[in-house]
Amino acid sequence: MSAPLAGKVAVVTGGNSGIGKAIVIALAAQGASVVIDYVSHPEATEALEQQLAALGEDQVVGVDADVSKVADLQLLVDKAVSAFGRLDVMVNNAGVETRTDVLSTAEEQYEFVMNVNLKSAFFGTQLAAKQMIKQGDGGAIITISSVHEDWPMPGNTAYCLSKGGSKMLTRTAGQELGPHGIRLVNVGPGAVATPINTSTMADPAKMKVLDAAIPLGRMAQPEEIASVVAFLASDGGAYLNATTVIVDGGLMHSSPGL
Repeated sequence: MSAPLAGKVAVVTGGNSGIGKAIVIALAAQGASVVIDYVSHPEATEALEQQLAALGEDQVVGVDADVSKVADLQLLVDKAVSAFGRLDVMVNNAGVETRTDVLSTAEEQYEFVMNVNLKSAFFGTQLAAKQMIKQGDGGAIITISSVHEDWPMPGNTAYCLSKGGSKMLTRTAGQELGPHGIRLVNVGPGAVATPINTSTMADPAKMKVLDAAIPLGRMAQPEEIASVVAFLASDGGAYLNATTVIVDGGLMHSSPGL
């Protein structure tokens, strides 16, 4: 039985830590060749490449690229083509947050969040789609969004705004690109055990409140998000388009029962 993603080539932005790292490992394990984007900690990228090579998955390459810059996004697409011949899967994963509310968010904080989270997803989608159209046989563009594309998080306003934008990017561009055989799907994680949630995980009181709010009673592990991405990138997800798959353990629908 062949690997579900054998012969496929993927780009994963923000791919050397957290959810992105888990996605790289999941895609490579299913046979894909992967371009790993990163902007810091090159040693983490090298370690990831070595880890995959030790597992016999050596079709990975790291690229230092700032996804808030369109030219750097083009570098990622070009690297996929030069190294592996094509591009089949674009994973817009890179994300940041400031944990600031609408009254306290500075202009530079707003621009930082919107450029990394939304601008990069928009132009990553555009550039990947152009390459996929050139190839002529479709592809999958998967954006790592959040439950907060729908669910407000007071005190993190710019982040919520960026994820709401990614929701409409996927729904609108999914209609525009569907005729080319290009599917767009968001993955909306809830609480995940990654570096972005370090402050919460370090506070037992906060973790108790969070776990109590999740019907499954715990945060997700990055691998549990990555497995959904790998499925969506495969033929198993062939009829999913212009929608979001929420992966939150039921968090958005939890109720006090009153």
